[in-house]
Amino acid sequence: MSNMPPIPEPEIIVRKLRAKGHAAHHGGAWKVAYADFVTAMMAFFLVLWLLGATNDDQRKGIADYFTPTILVSKPSGGSSGVLGGRSIEQPDGVAPHARPGGARPSAPFRTLRQAPSAGADEDGQLKRLEEEIRSRIARDPGLKDLAAMVRFTETPEGLRIELIDSQDYSMFASGTAVMDPRAQKLLAIVADAIRDVPNRIVVRGHTDAFPFARQGTLGPVNNWTLSSARAEATRQVLARSGIPDRRFARLEGLADTEPFVPEDPFDPRNRRMSVTLLRSGAAP
Repeated sequence: MSNMPPIPEPEIIVRKLRAKGHAAHHGGAWKVAYADFVTAMMAFFLVLWLLGATNDDQRKGIADYFTPTILVSKPSGGSSGVLGGRSIEQPDGVAPHARPGGARPSAPFRTLRQAPSAGADEDGQLKRLEEEIRSRIARDPGLKDLAAMVRFTETPEGLRIELIDSQDYSMFASGTAVMDPRAQKLLAIVADAIRDVPNRIVVRGHTDAFPFARQGTLGPVNNWTLSSARAEATRQVLARSGIPDRRFARLEGLADTEPFVPEDPFDPRNRRMSVTLLRSGAAP
């Protein structure tokens, strides 16, 4: 037994395996595709936000900024862009000076901060007229209690001045176009304030929904003819107070079709007269 050779120790072999990464196994291309998808979604929601948070002029300015302008003479101020806008610098969409293709202005969102000066001036003038009329009515002891009847509303059409009936006071005798003297004095104050501005005027008459019909000398009289007659009576007071005929763009009798209190068509506040100063760009 002692002459037996020794038993060799077993050889230990260590194999080092390099584990392949997950990205290497799958190639990693999915990350690029996912990043493109997230970027596209972000851009999509940014466009939705811009559409909801900006007005027409601002959207036109954004479209003009992101649309490269080339040296051409045809209208190109952003009209082919994603938002279909036009340059707000010129109404026909042609920029007053062409830029080399791809060049961008030094202040890219300048158009968002600058409103057209003519429109801003007109808005300021209409606001001053409102303040002047309110002040004149407040200073007149005989009209102070009627100040709540006068309502001012800025609309896309212009500044609308409404004289509204109340439960205790009506500008016209019931069923007629005969105007109360105090209502005439209110209108004279309005006329004096707006006499020197160039804006054209629309006069509208409104009634409540109480049915009204009688036979007049020119045929049946109803809420349509009554509201029209009251609009004409309002125009006459304004004309006697110095408003020339050329300033009047339209007279409209709307009966009870546009109630001031829609939930109660019989409310006395639905009986009213409105004098609207049209903006310079509004349709006559």
